[in-house]
Amino acid sequence: MSQPTKYPYLFLYKGICTLHILLFTYTVSANTTPSVDPPNIIVILSDDGGYGDFGCYGSKDVHTPHIDDLAKHGVRFTNSYVTASVCSPSRAGLLTGQYQQRFGFDHNPSTLPTAGFSQEDVGLDTNQKTIANYLQTNGYTTIAIGKWHLGDLAPYHPRNRGFDHFYGFLGGSRSYYPIAPEKTTDLSTLYDDDHIIPEDSIRYLTDDLTDKAITYINRYRKSPFFMYLAFNAVHTPMDVKPETLQKYAHVGDPLRRQFLALIDDMDSSIGRIVAKLKEENLYENTLIIFLNDNGGAVNNGSDNGFLRGLKGSKWEGGIKVPLLMQWPRKLPQDTVCDALVSSLDILPTAVSAASDLLSPNVVTDGINLFDVLNKETAHSFLFWRRGIAKAVRHQDWKLIKVADNPLLLFDLSEDPGESRNIAATHPNIAHMLLQKLDQWEQQLQNPRWDSSYGNENQILKHRMEVIGREMEKQYP
Repeated sequence: MSQPTKYPYLFLYKGICTLHILLFTYTVSANTTPSVDPPNIIVILSDDGGYGDFGCYGSKDVHTPHIDDLAKHGVRFTNSYVTASVCSPSRAGLLTGQYQQRFGFDHNPSTLPTAGFSQEDVGLDTNQKTIANYLQTNGYTTIAIGKWHLGDLAPYHPRNRGFDHFYGFLGGSRSYYPIAPEKTTDLSTLYDDDHIIPEDSIRYLTDDLTDKAITYINRYRKSPFFMYLAFNAVHTPMDVKPETLQKYAHVGDPLRRQFLALIDDMDSSIGRIVAKLKEENLYENTLIIFLNDNGGAVNNGSDNGFLRGLKGSKWEGGIKVPLLMQWPRKLPQDTVCDALVSSLDILPTAVSAASDLLSPNVVTDGINLFDVLNKETAHSFLFWRRGIAKAVRHQDWKLIKVADNPLLLFDLSEDPGESRNIAATHPNIAHMLLQKLDQWEQQLQNPRWDSSYGNENQILKHRMEVIGREMEKQYP
């Protein structure tokens, strides 16, 4: 006999979620008494994919049938954001459920610590608990696979941050193929827990990461597990399998052709994981969440569709991402939700699914996505900061503030491509959003390290005249 749903109204709700309320601090703690039948939880993160690079989000030239199936058999969010437009701080926000600027994590790791900090401080603050810590408390085996990019020193290692297992690399990118011994570094080395994987045993990294994920599914099929599967696809380098590339021989742009091959292989890997869950009778009671870590990059052939901007910017193309959530036993199918949501919400959602309990203990800036689907809550404000570049969204309003650049204000309901700056004609809205941004920023730490790119590129890329990939490529 099937278990009764904890969220009965989800079976009745099928349509558009539109409720918006004021942002509030949400509290969540792990329950010492796990759910009677807790789900397995898999968070799949794509690296540098574009908003328009998935069939379920409107792409016409990409082949993503398995990712599209997650939407078909679950929920597709259309107003979903990450907390940063670059890889590392975005991951810090996702894994902690807090704005990473609260602990000074504005930028990708660099060798530029700010005053009062040293190189040893460059990483995910060791005082912060991660989603893995909370799920361990709920009896879950916790597994990190793929790209880490949250600090390379021992205190920041995944197995010191709540994960029982780690199969992946510590840096921001690496080759999909074996690396010559003289070119390997600590950041590119592939680890299996504490053991180094010989480079000559690597076949193709997307496939190898998936093989390991399947091995863990088989190993822990009889007890609940949490898997954070952070593919390095579709990040550069554009290392493609020749047989996959051949499928896109008809595509004229060679960079786009390579990108489509990379995403095709990642999609196939997701299909293999779903097939394994079905084989082990785990599919119905597995919560799968899929998203990008940020928008499409300037250098990988990605496509942000109708969104302006790319990775690294506060334009929608840098921070708005696909977000899919599927749990066959509990969630409705083929549902579209346009409520304002964030990667911050993954932590409270996962802990809620695991424990049946949310209680005042650990502060998070996220909200429970099950409550969003029940139309009980949603974010009213979302905020961003990476050094001097800041932004806030409230309902359909979006404001960007970068140093002494003119304020940028957009009504996304009328102008989703951010083509018309209306700050001068709506001064009261701009003033209100600036106040909210200032109030939020007062709660934050200053960055613990600076960006290796400096500030000038942020200033230049957020000017109205900078439009399109070719111009943005000048300001990475």
